[in-house]
Amino acid sequence: MMATTRKTPTLYKGIVSSKSGDKTIRVVLDYLAKHPKYGKMLKRRSVAHVHDEGNQAGVGDTVEICKCRKLSKSKSWRLVRILGSV
Repeated sequence: MMATTRKTPTLYKGIVSSKSGDKTIRVVLDYLAKHPKYGKMLKRRSVAHVHDEGNQAGVGDTVEICKCRKLSKSKSWRLVRILGSV
């Protein structure tokens, strides 16, 4: 019988923009996207609601997050670690 192996989750880096509630933070994920017609690189951003179990992250911290199962209506990310704090 073969042992099943799990795929390692993709990690994303972002900056905490707000600490909205208990165990919840909002992280801004910045990325570059190419314009479909002209090819210019454009700055884009996504916002993720992240589960912070220990209430460790503060506003302005650089964090590493990954996808997880749905935890609430808007939370489907979890905090992996804090890379740097302000």
